[in-house]
Amino acid sequence: MTKRTLRQLYKSKRNEIADKDRLKWDDLMLIQFQKMDLSFIHTVLSYWPLENQVEPNTRLFTGYLRHMFPNIVLCYPVTDMATIQMKALVVNENTLYTKNALGIIEPDEGELMQPEKVDLVLVPLLAYDINGFRVGYGKGYYDRYLASCSENCLKIGFSYFDPIDQITDTDQFDVPLSSCITPYRTYEF
Repeated sequence: MTKRTLRQLYKSKRNEIADKDRLKWDDLMLIQFQKMDLSFIHTVLSYWPLENQVEPNTRLFTGYLRHMFPNIVLCYPVTDMATIQMKALVVNENTLYTKNALGIIEPDEGELMQPEKVDLVLVPLLAYDINGFRVGYGKGYYDRYLASCSENCLKIGFSYFDPIDQITDTDQFDVPLSSCITPYRTYEF
């Protein structure tokens, strides 16, 4: 299937998830995430889940990282819609956030973190395939950013669903995930 078709299909599928199932599946994904060896991680780029898109609760995963690795540097993205670029800003407990024009919650300010220094990126997605390629929201912010990251950077997605066989219209600019966590399994690519 094409990205466009998958985008529509998986937005619809996510909207059909009952709240109680979503809470349970988020907890099960946290358990899968806790099984990973992340002891070498120093810098993480996460993101605020979009409630209106029924995204997995990444705040659970970043909360776990902060608890287990108190010295971890946590960053959140800020998007520049004019240039279609994204940058990572370091956040802390005093960081103030604002919702941008796309409804994405971003830090108001923070130290700029260079992409090559990020060890782990939590990557939003709607669907993904067995090769680790993903369908995002269609602007390419993450693929552009991930292309600048170190080759050792872990790129982890979270999905309520298993992978499809193939996204038929991937191109040379698509950056595959390292793994994708579902409620019952972690897929490695």
